[in-house]
Amino acid sequence: MQLKFQVKGMDFGRAGQAATKIKKALQLAGMDPATIRKAIIIAYEAEMNIVIHAYHGTLTANITPHKVEIIAEDEGPGIPDIPLAMQEGYSTAPPHIREMGFGAGMGLPNIKKSADELDIQSEVNKGTRLWAAVFNN
Repeated sequence: MQLKFQVKGMDFGRAGQAATKIKKALQLAGMDPATIRKAIIIAYEAEMNIVIHAYHGTLTANITPHKVEIIAEDEGPGIPDIPLAMQEGYSTAPPHIREMGFGAGMGLPNIKKSADELDIQSEVNKGTRLWAAVFNN
């Protein structure tokens, strides 16, 4: 099963809706609760990164009985230094985003902790593609 969602930058009113729909689909599919938890952390953090940092993007979930893949692709500023961005607390979110309670620099580290496999590709001034997999127990 594949679920695909369009995500708009700065659309905080809808932020998190795609992750919620993915969670319901995983529950209906009978996935292990631990798999669901990890996949939803990834989906939510990736969706929020699109909302906070990109102009727009897509969040896709590929669901099989054995694995959940989360793919976030966006058009935006890109990530100039991925290893730095993976450090807890590092954030490029502007002050107005931080004032709303977002941009604490935990998104990518939380994704890394939750993913069984992770690949991030980014090009400055073009965008970012994140692929993460969680294996169903």
